[in-house]
Amino acid sequence: MTGEAQMLTIRVPLAPRKLPSGRKLVLTPEGNAIEGPANVDITLVKALARAFRWRRMIETGRHATVAELAAAEKINPSYVSRVLRLTLLAPGMVEAILDGRQPKGVTLPGLLEPFPVEWIQQTGCPLS
Repeated sequence: MTGEAQMLTIRVPLAPRKLPSGRKLVLTPEGNAIEGPANVDITLVKALARAFRWRRMIETGRHATVAELAAAEKINPSYVSRVLRLTLLAPGMVEAILDGRQPKGVTLPGLLEPFPVEWIQQTGCPLS
């Protein structure tokens, strides 16, 4: 395997529809409805994705330091450091956030504050 990144594109024929309640509904090609989780915090999910992307950029050597990464992303290094900390969340907590099952009160501003890195001490965290 070479060091070059490979991209895979998967196309799934889905028809998203917005319900009167504002929630999204996905229709499969057969016409079956699939409702998304009601409590997914999109801002939090995007921050998690960004955190893991940034961590990968540092681990692969694309950027050597947080300061270098922050400069490349045109973002304050302090913010980059706080978002990167999200990669220290327990796997169960990450899964719960992605599924919209995060404990009540878990928000991005709250998670950007210092939290215990020991998974067992992360309040309300379902360990996996």
